[in-house]
Amino acid sequence: MQRILVIGSPGAGKSTLSHALAARTGLPLHHLDRMFWLPGWIERDRDEGRAILGGVLAQDRWIIDGNYGSTLPLRLTRADGVVWLDYSTKLCLGRALKRWWSYRGTARPDMTEGCPERLDLEFLHYILTFRRNWQARNAAALAGFGGEIVRFTSPAEAECWLALQ
Repeated sequence: MQRILVIGSPGAGKSTLSHALAARTGLPLHHLDRMFWLPGWIERDRDEGRAILGGVLAQDRWIIDGNYGSTLPLRLTRADGVVWLDYSTKLCLGRALKRWWSYRGTARPDMTEGCPERLDLEFLHYILTFRRNWQARNAAALAGFGGEIVRFTSPAEAECWLALQ
């Protein structure tokens, strides 16, 4: 795989796995959060964000981590592999809380500078409903995908796979 999407719920560990995968494969890593957010948690103009994404997609090799469901069909047209972290809501919620505590008041490394880690009811609700709302949607989007799909339901599965890369 030379063009890999890493998808999953907030808190699943997309960025952590993506960093480890990039280190093992030498593939350049790109974060959708950086493409679509400006400092101060201002959403980038949609067309501008898609233009940035288009520039990355045009490259021969990459890892792109993040969801942004409206861009999934566009990303799938260029990807040759998808890593889907399909973890339990409980695990993702716990990891999101841990991430918030670790980075509170500062921007995490995969986020645009000037977007300090935050935790609010809207974000918690998004995590709590993510699997119910996105599992079928992701499965449907991936049904026609011709590349390799690697779907993990536990971090242990992902760690074993990563060790082989």
